[in-house]
Amino acid sequence: MKRATGPTIVVGIGLAKGGTQALAKVLADLPEELGLVFICHPITAAEEATPQSLAKSAAGLPRSRVIAVKGRIEIQPNRIYLTPAGSRTRFENDNLIVRARSGKTAGSVSLDEFYLGLATTFGNRAVGVILGDAQTAGVVGLGHIKSEGGITFCQDDRAKSISGEQDPPLSEDAPVDFLLTPEQIAQQLKRIAAHPHLSRGTRAPQPTLALTDQEAQLNRVFALLRALSGVDFAHYKHSTLKRRILRRMVLRRIPELQDYVGYLQQNPSEVDLLFQDLLINVTSFFRDPSVFQALNKRVFPRIVKQNGRNGTMRVWVPGCSTGEEVYSLAIALFEFLGKSAHTRSIQLFATDISEAALAKARMGIYPESIVSAVSAERLRRYFQKTEGGYQIAKFIRDCCVFARQNLVEDPPFSKLDLISCRNVLIYLGPILQKKVIPIFHYGLKEGGHLMLGTSETIGTFSNLFALVDKKNKVYLRREAHSRPDMSVVGRMVTTSVPETRRSKPLEEEMGSVDLDRHVNRLLLFEYSPPGVLVNSRMEVLQFRGQTAPFLHHPPGEASLNLLKLVRPELLVDLRTAIIAAERSEQAVRKTGISIEDVKGKEVSIHVMPFVAEGAEKFYLVLFETVEPSTPANGSAAKEEATKGGRSGRELARLKEEIRLTKESLQAIIEEQEATNEELKSANEEIQSSNEELQSTNEELETAKEELQSTNEELTTLNEELQTRNLELSQLNNDLNNLLSSVSVPILMLGNDLTVRRFTPMAERFFNLIQTDIGRRITDINPNVAIKELDRMVMEVIDTLRTQEQEIQDRDGRWYSLRVRPYRTMDNLIDGAVLLLVDIDETKRALMEFMALTSQPVITLHGDLRVQSANEAFYQTFNLRREEVEGVPIFSLADGGWNIPRLRSLLEAALPEKNRVQNFVIEHAFPRTWVKKVACSARRMHQQSKGTQLILLAFETFGSERPTAGTTLG
Repeated sequence: MKRATGPTIVVGIGLAKGGTQALAKVLADLPEELGLVFICHPITAAEEATPQSLAKSAAGLPRSRVIAVKGRIEIQPNRIYLTPAGSRTRFENDNLIVRARSGKTAGSVSLDEFYLGLATTFGNRAVGVILGDAQTAGVVGLGHIKSEGGITFCQDDRAKSISGEQDPPLSEDAPVDFLLTPEQIAQQLKRIAAHPHLSRGTRAPQPTLALTDQEAQLNRVFALLRALSGVDFAHYKHSTLKRRILRRMVLRRIPELQDYVGYLQQNPSEVDLLFQDLLINVTSFFRDPSVFQALNKRVFPRIVKQNGRNGTMRVWVPGCSTGEEVYSLAIALFEFLGKSAHTRSIQLFATDISEAALAKARMGIYPESIVSAVSAERLRRYFQKTEGGYQIAKFIRDCCVFARQNLVEDPPFSKLDLISCRNVLIYLGPILQKKVIPIFHYGLKEGGHLMLGTSETIGTFSNLFALVDKKNKVYLRREAHSRPDMSVVGRMVTTSVPETRRSKPLEEEMGSVDLDRHVNRLLLFEYSPPGVLVNSRMEVLQFRGQTAPFLHHPPGEASLNLLKLVRPELLVDLRTAIIAAERSEQAVRKTGISIEDVKGKEVSIHVMPFVAEGAEKFYLVLFETVEPSTPANGSAAKEEATKGGRSGRELARLKEEIRLTKESLQAIIEEQEATNEELKSANEEIQSSNEELQSTNEELETAKEELQSTNEELTTLNEELQTRNLELSQLNNDLNNLLSSVSVPILMLGNDLTVRRFTPMAERFFNLIQTDIGRRITDINPNVAIKELDRMVMEVIDTLRTQEQEIQDRDGRWYSLRVRPYRTMDNLIDGAVLLLVDIDETKRALMEFMALTSQPVITLHGDLRVQSANEAFYQTFNLRREEVEGVPIFSLADGGWNIPRLRSLLEAALPEKNRVQNFVIEHAFPRTWVKKVACSARRMHQQSKGTQLILLAFETFGSERPTAGTTLG
């Protein structure tokens, strides 16, 4: 797929339920010549729109701007393109291609593919919008748009209006930048179209960030990120980082990087948001199916063979993102092993730098759109259906360990069979890539495999890895003759030189450096004397120039020892010079040496000692040929030479050889004596070390036994924990099934009034959904009217006394709300339990009875508080409703009803008999002339356990009527 190069911003709109009406509102608020391209993709056929209907719904929208697409069309600014529901969309440069899809495909899958093509083709010029109630549809596709530097919107009619610099409401889901109403989405699209970085039309407008005065600002951004997260982005790919920074600048309506740096310094929360943006996690299940075929064919058989039946198979996935890659590998490995998978030890280590991504990976819950990548058979075997998606099966999740790790700073795992690091290296700069590959080599055991992304390679590390599959980038670990560089980067500071400070372009500078290096190499080759570089053990490390006249390779076993390579005529002088240089730590020169291969000239040996990094001593040995030395008076020398003849020269040569031999022998004797002393000392040290090793061996044997014992204890503890986990899992399943089966509304709250659990029946009464778990009940508007629910619950938690209240729902049905304390097994109070019991029939029957009877009647709660009374009671005893309901009966009329005979009836006689008739009470009731009443009382049990009412009826007699003009006291 080719990358589009035009300057236009392309807005991809997914239409879910109700999305067509929202689209009309968005388009109605946009000017005609805004310069944007709109491509509308409905999820279902019900949301398909025609140019006529859309132009009619959006007032003022010209019909000529709306185009229904079938086939190929070149997209142009200020046009709205409508695609059929479920169709397959594809982009080639600025051409939109729409084809009918064969077979049935979920609308969410079609929308994800649409957004993926949009992101791949238009990069940061892509804008993703979801209108209507889409739930989880299109979430994966929006993530692709955001990862390419684009901006994403989702409709939320509850969003507040945006004005000035107020931040827009952000979604909790990472792929969504804005949750806005249709009208607000139109306002934001206007602003985005006018932003300078996007209006230029480049996919990644890097020229602004590449200017000299911006380099320091970019380094300040890296410093702020490093201070917040501990991650140094200085050596990551700057092209990707700049694209993500520009995206945040567009979101914050900031045109210049310098202003954005100031905004970051004043708003630490924006630094965190930028950090999350730089760690966009885009992955999918079974990405590149050919890779998994290569694993089954080339990698898994070798891993199984190497580990045998009892070995542990260890896999590491650095940069695991939200876990799809890890679980795909686990499923593929289980499929390869078949029935033996559950009897083998399998460990998959997954690491990432993003805690948010790791949290999602540990949960293992993914949207329904994964059906496009996961077959129905795999969904059935390795997933469990949950509300709104699928969750990885527990036996797969148990094999996977997720942990936070910075790949270039934290220690790696070891003894691994496979490392899958796909599409991570493409975000790292060359320096980090050269650090990471040796880390992978260290982590793999012999015969281990490394798998990279299709656009990644191992670079210059062919000595560490052998290519197994070129197409799928599978490598085999090689044994390294020298230890690779395992140093990690740590906290590095960028030292890049701004471009305007360079006196020449980069290409000219590099050309100049290469030219100088080439000239220097020619001069050294042509005029420097031949020689060798040796270490303290006389091993030749480097050969310099033509050393053939001075060194030769003797027959027999190959060796690089200098004393074995040097010609015999030079051996004595060379050994003497090296010993002298070692003792004096200064350069030593030996001259006047004659060898057969260099006739007419003498050989000079120059030994220069030096110490390099690591405190190891090296020697540079140079060989030079010079003219033989002659006396100052040339004629006299000739005459003497003629007289003395050859015998004089031969005698001088022999004397010199004897002198050199003596010196050499003396040096050898001294060296031998020193060596003998060292050997004696070393022998004593070895004997002492041997005794220490024997003692250490005994300690290790003891420690081994202790470790074996500890290991047995840990194994037993692990088995107990596994058994406990199984019991807890079974108990949790039983509890979930019990709550799902109960047809009574039950709600459990914590001490802080947060929702803990609830039955399905409670969802309707308290207006709850699954995501409300953890929210305070006071933040939720229930469908039943409950007076002072928070006070009632807190009183139950504080006093441990059950509270009860009669309430009505919106349909007028009566329920008894009973609140009791939540007790743990340790008898601790950890919240409250709310129970709703349907008392509508009983309540209405009692209300009808009380309304029809002419006798005074009241109902009491179990604690003798008045629940209700009929009109006859209020008239007979001259009381008002607000003075009676909810008041203890003995407190009526300011305590005037605190009658010993009535207390005896309610506290003694009634509990014993449950029913009492014609219980006579003589008392001057206040506010009335009633002197004597006959009471009938009865306990009425309701449906809820322990809940009861007391029905109390009065029959008055012996009362006097007041005379005219008399009032009650």
